[in-house]
Amino acid sequence: MTILCPAKLNLYLAVTGRRADGFHDLVSVVVKLDFGDTLTVEPSGRAGRFELVCDDSTLPIDDTNLVLKAARAFAAAARWTGGVRFALTKRIPVGAGLGGGSSDAAAALRALNQLAGVPLAAPELAAVAATVGSDCPLFLTEGPVVIRGRGEYVTPLDEAAAAALRGRRVLVFKPDFGVPTAWAYAQLAAQPGRYTPPAEAEAAVARWNETALFNGFEAVVGGKFLALPVLLERLRAEFGLAPWMSGSGSACGAFLPEDAPLAAIEAAIRAAWGAAAFVIRPRLM
Repeated sequence: MTILCPAKLNLYLAVTGRRADGFHDLVSVVVKLDFGDTLTVEPSGRAGRFELVCDDSTLPIDDTNLVLKAARAFAAAARWTGGVRFALTKRIPVGAGLGGGSSDAAAALRALNQLAGVPLAAPELAAVAATVGSDCPLFLTEGPVVIRGRGEYVTPLDEAAAAALRGRRVLVFKPDFGVPTAWAYAQLAAQPGRYTPPAEAEAAVARWNETALFNGFEAVVGGKFLALPVLLERLRAEFGLAPWMSGSGSACGAFLPEDAPLAAIEAAIRAAWGAAAFVIRPRLM
């Protein structure tokens, strides 16, 4: 089987504090895109063996890859002894804040559960996903969601707000550098005044609509990577867009009016970030 591994965008992302276990708690509105990686999965005939190939030679395909980590976690939870060969076609840029690795891992879990005869119910599969990566559980769901905790608690977004988002066209763009997630969280931990109070975050999500775009990482990330806030301000001033950063960066997003001057906007992005900038115009799922 071949499965789409969709990228994601955080439309609202508040980090509310650091936990005793070293992770951070957050509240975030997340949507998935009709763009992503693809993962092909086929039985290998080699019991208990998982193999991975990828068309991107820069991506590790050893045990550090989340696809293989997910496969091992599934086998342990389901007591499954089959073997599988994964082939990953990589389109989501690494270090972007678009959830590529987590989406790949969730796709592997869904595929293995089907191949094994669905030994794990949805809550059990989500629990396995949470052990693989903080963003993994959200990719097991459909439609826009709200995530909490370190990402393991996933609930549907209010249906009216979700309906307004489905099918919307967005601009997703990224410079040719990434932002290390661990570094970004460390910057917040060093400036605890930048955490969003939990009650404030919950109130914002309860009344959320597409004008309430927010990312608690933007200030700390933009303070070092100045190319991000400079371009976002230019897009606001010249094109009337309301761009924001996704995750811990470096990818950003903006809703696109149907009559948006796409060529001019893309030219502005490449003028600021160079020809290697990543620019796509997907729709929300």
